Amino acid sequence: MRLFRNVIWLVVMLSMLSVSTAAAGTRIRCASTTSTQNSGLFEYLLPIVERETGVKVDVVAVGTGAALEIGKRGDADVLFVHAKDDELRLVEEGWFVNRHDVMYNDFVIVGPPGDPADIKGLTSAVEAFRKINSMKTSFVSRGDNSGTNRKELKIWEETGVNPKGDKWYLEVGQGMGKTLRIADEKRAYTLTDRGTWLALKEREKLDMKILAEGDIMLFNQYGVMAVNPKRQPHVKYAEAMKFINFLISEKGQKAIGGFRDSHGNQLFHPDAE
Repeated sequence: MRLFRNVIWLVVMLSMLSVSTAAAGTRIRCASTTSTQNSGLFEYLLPIVERETGVKVDVVAVGTGAALEIGKRGDADVLFVHAKDDELRLVEEGWFVNRHDVMYNDFVIVGPPGDPADIKGLTSAVEAFRKINSMKTSFVSRGDNSGTNRKELKIWEETGVNPKGDKWYLEVGQGMGKTLRIADEKRAYTLTDRGTWLALKEREKLDMKILAEGDIMLFNQYGVMAVNPKRQPHVKYAEAMKFINFLISEKGQKAIGGFRDSHGNQLFHPDAE
């Protein structure tokens, strides 16, 4: 009888170990941008992902440049970022696979209500940056090689101006939320994605306004892609693909489109094909 109880106990323990191991195998790491984190998207979306796919997602929220490096090292299983040209190049180089457009929003130029550079109402990002430069009014740059920082530098490149080193141009090496807070404190301009702006402007009591928007150059595309298992055999590729396939599915796209701020504003627009 005692031997029988011991056998039963062993079977139960092995079953629990098997369940625990299986559960552990459903957890993946996603390297993503601070904008998806600061906007509250992941807090809203990831419980839906887990419920629908059984996959738990741990997010490492950094600038897109850092996220791409994390993925290349194999320290993440999947990436959710917004630097499409770089993403496509790295897919071509074999670092990542199965990249898909997921959603978009746009960038806006925000600044103090007094608008010392007089950019309010401009629909050209290049013109707005030129006026900020000509007036030497304070501008706060993320300076972190993120997708937002890369977009900002692209706009400066189009103006023919290199502001690095100028006293009015401050590179802070921070995510979008902290950059907005610093810009607010310094009564400065900055470039931000609209989702983070809408999520934080009231919560952080930011005394700033959107002053320039609407330029096609400010379009902000987000994409998702898996780390190539041929480059990094240890990654959880099957689970990463469950995450990706949900995001681009009709149900996942509907969930993304349903994410709103407290005033009902849609922060991201689904566009997977």
